[in-house]
Amino acid sequence: MALLTLQDAELAYGLTPLLDRANLTIQPGERIGLIGRNGTGKSSLLKIIAGQMSLDDGVLGGEDGVSIAMVEQESAPPEAPTLRESLALCSGFEERFDERERWSAEARLTEFLHRFGLDENRPTVTASGGERKRAMLALALAQKSDLLLLDEPTNHLDIEGITLLEELLISGSVKSALIITHDRAFLDRVATRIIELDRGWLRSYPGNFAAYESRKADQLAAEEVAKRKFDKFWAQEEVWIRKGVEARRTRNEGRVRRLQALREERSARRERLGKVSLSVDAGERSGKLVAELIDVNKQFSQNPIVNELNLRIMRGDRFGFIGPNGAGKSTLIKLILGSLTPDSGSVRLGTNLQVAYFDQMRAQLDPERTLAETISPGSEWVETAQGKKHVMSYLADFLFAPQRAQAPVKMLSGGERNRLLLARLFAQPTNLLVLDEPTNDLDIESLELLEDTLQNYTGTLLLVSHDRAFIDNVVTQTLVAEGNGRWKEYAGGYSDWLQQRPQRLNEGSPSKSNVTADAPREKSRVKLSFKEQRELAELPQQIENLEIKLKEIHARLSDPNYHKIQAAQTIKDDVKAAEDLELSMNTKFERWSHLDQKNNTLGAK
Repeated sequence: MALLTLQDAELAYGLTPLLDRANLTIQPGERIGLIGRNGTGKSSLLKIIAGQMSLDDGVLGGEDGVSIAMVEQESAPPEAPTLRESLALCSGFEERFDERERWSAEARLTEFLHRFGLDENRPTVTASGGERKRAMLALALAQKSDLLLLDEPTNHLDIEGITLLEELLISGSVKSALIITHDRAFLDRVATRIIELDRGWLRSYPGNFAAYESRKADQLAAEEVAKRKFDKFWAQEEVWIRKGVEARRTRNEGRVRRLQALREERSARRERLGKVSLSVDAGERSGKLVAELIDVNKQFSQNPIVNELNLRIMRGDRFGFIGPNGAGKSTLIKLILGSLTPDSGSVRLGTNLQVAYFDQMRAQLDPERTLAETISPGSEWVETAQGKKHVMSYLADFLFAPQRAQAPVKMLSGGERNRLLLARLFAQPTNLLVLDEPTNDLDIESLELLEDTLQNYTGTLLLVSHDRAFIDNVVTQTLVAEGNGRWKEYAGGYSDWLQQRPQRLNEGSPSKSNVTADAPREKSRVKLSFKEQRELAELPQQIENLEIKLKEIHARLSDPNYHKIQAAQTIKDDVKAAEDLELSMNTKFERWSHLDQKNNTLGAK
């Protein structure tokens, strides 16, 4: 039986529906990644499932007694003397469990706090954003709920925290999960199914994010073909209705009614959301040397941030900075730029530098200024790599409607502020681009477009990010914090660093779960049986057959006349058949992935 079902769900803010007769089924054991553009209603959907919001119409159902835990995007423990006391205030252990279960839950909470590297006796007021997020995750995991809802759980977490969370999610610490995240590496490792919220509809794709990308490309192509056919037919009917008087006398009234229905359908059709348009002007060439650090040291309160660092950054280098929260990545950036003085050593900057700095705290944005004033103060025009552009048109490239140009910055969401800051940076020529956590709050499409833009950028790039896929796709070398203020340079991105880094076996190495999160799995010594070999060979065709059947059902359900001519029971049967096919595809895909990985591991021996 399904853990939870959503049927014909409707939710709207203003005239735009966030859920438009959407359907969703969550089965026990699933780990679903929920993706979609910013503002499409993903967080609202989680709140509906958690019982914090109500649908305008539709039905939310499921098994009796299903327990749900949720960690919101900006959730934080309430103020209390210590983290442990703070979590006790919002745990609900007293109401949910009897004495024995409560003792067990509190023991689990202690375990997860320890695994996340948290001191439960630490004063809550001194905890960082990352520590507060880890505390709320520890509490949610300790509750051992039937369904865990996570809204952007990787925000404020460093890479070590993210890989630990991945390990906990896939190791059985969580029964089922529905997760909103833009972290593609996280989705690839954790998700068993991807659900996309797009124009009010929920579309299901079995497998992880990589599998979703391949299927999504095919779907968008088919959707574009269907749209062109519809528009062509509609245009032909409009020509027919506008013929002369004689034709109108003899016109078929049924055809007239069909044309009216076509007009209504075309009017109601919601086009795919626009895309951000990004470009950055590299300006004049800087000198060959961008920055040189010799024997640089910096510490705060006896805590070494940089210890005897020697580093040379040349024109065109693309550095990624990797390290845990608190390692000093932002401090090191300021030392390189010369805005912070080292305790000892020397920093030499190159010539003709034009610096654009994306600050993760967005301190460059004045909340009281309008969007237009932020982008182009004192002028209606912006100089871009393609030439002069009106500020309204330039803001539209970043998905800001003209009517919002005079709105104050303080009215924007986190993702919108990130887009605005990128727009501000890219409105000026720069040959040294510094991005400190630019990916926070950006949806996946905007992330991928930013990647493309940076790949084509010819200047020098310094990037701080915990997004592993983003680092891999953008940088050519990494500078990694290795403890006690020591930094080491490696060729390539995050994945290349994993291959090159020394084994951390001494004191200070991460917990076992953290090591296994990055390290290759222990090679199995068990060979594939004849039955497994045959199963592995047959599964791709079985999955393909199921996909064909599912497409046939989806085609029927998408027919404009389907709901008019079919009986209610037939519609219900088709919806149920589609859900069963999706579940079967998901199961077979997981089995194929397991056997294929096992076979590849054996073949590598």
